[in-house]
Amino acid sequence: MRRKPRKASNQARTVIVRRKPGNSSRALVTFAGRTDEAAIGRSGTSSRKREGDGATPIAAMRLVGGYVRRDRVTLPPTALPLRFTPQNLLWCDEPRDANYNRPVTAPFKPSHETMRRADGLYDICLVMDWNLRSRKRHGGSAIFFHLAKPGYTPTEGCVAVNRPAMKRLLRFMRRGTVVRVLR
Repeated sequence: MRRKPRKASNQARTVIVRRKPGNSSRALVTFAGRTDEAAIGRSGTSSRKREGDGATPIAAMRLVGGYVRRDRVTLPPTALPLRFTPQNLLWCDEPRDANYNRPVTAPFKPSHETMRRADGLYDICLVMDWNLRSRKRHGGSAIFFHLAKPGYTPTEGCVAVNRPAMKRLLRFMRRGTVVRVLR
């Protein structure tokens, strides 16, 4: 008798992010049986995320896609929809603007993140669904899963891992993979 293949559990599709003991801006990321170091917000984590607070939201956030600098990075196969990062791509982080927490193109005067960075942090930049669907003004913007700075220096509220860890993770990720940030 043939057995039906088991459906993948939600846990198998969930990236767990938990604070590293002794350092509120560092984390451990666990996915597919492996744990890697990560950087999180300079203010640690928060269940009451606000724009500019430097905290990573305590939440379950789904990956919706992302951007890649294909001129700098060769990616492994992934089911996650990734787009080439255009020269003029920005991300609006001005709560009073109608484009708040949305990609925009340069020139753009209101406050924004530059998505094509010289420092390489966004060479692979995955977009999580934090405050995307029903945007709340001042609720936090540009919460990404991206590459870490050397030494895992704190982010402004994102989750960041080193390049080898990101490439391993990408093999398993797809639209809807959950990034669960724990208290």
